[in-house]
Amino acid sequence: MRVRDALIADIEAGKYGPGDRIPSESELCATHGVAPMTARRAVRDLQARGMVYTEWGRGSFVVDPAEEDRTGEGDQGDA
Repeated sequence: MRVRDALIADIEAGKYGPGDRIPSESELCATHGVAPMTARRAVRDLQARGMVYTEWGRGSFVVDPAEEDRTGEGDQGDA
């Protein structure tokens, strides 16, 4: 997926650091010449990989590796 791969490359290269907002869906559509659903799917995939999180009305932001486990607090110790 071209959009997803481009975003991953930009994050890994440091173009977008922890806490930085990545381009909006409309910006991704304009930059990459894709449909909104394609841009949305790319962002969702990055969310699933734990690379970004989305705040409704604000945008999607790069996860800080030190805070990567946003939903799994307290899951350890179940052994």
